[in-house]
Amino acid sequence: MTTTAAAPANEVHLRGRVSGAPTQRELPSGDVLVQLRVVVPRPRRRGRSRASGSAQRVDTIDVSCWTARARAAALRLQDGAGVEVTGALRRRFFRTGAGAASRYDVEATSLRAVPTPGP
Repeated sequence: MTTTAAAPANEVHLRGRVSGAPTQRELPSGDVLVQLRVVVPRPRRRGRSRASGSAQRVDTIDVSCWTARARAAALRLQDGAGVEVTGALRRRFFRTGAGAASRYDVEATSLRAVPTPGP
């Protein structure tokens, strides 16, 4: 019996709501970037008390839109709108006054408006 290992994958699928208006900026390279934040509720776990785990009820995720189609879709979204995002997790490196830094975000390949999710 042979088993096949699953191919590596970097796929992210989010459904939540937009937090704040999407922002657009032109980089020194001339590339245009649209960024937004998506708030995704965490599922409640049974049997977990506040003392034993995080009381955090949502995750706030930064989303970057590089393609013309993703940028246009992001700019149509308003604060509080429901959104579904498909993309890949990326780690960005940059310099600050304090030295090198990094952060993770989702590089969106597609976005679409969806009904606003519950709390």
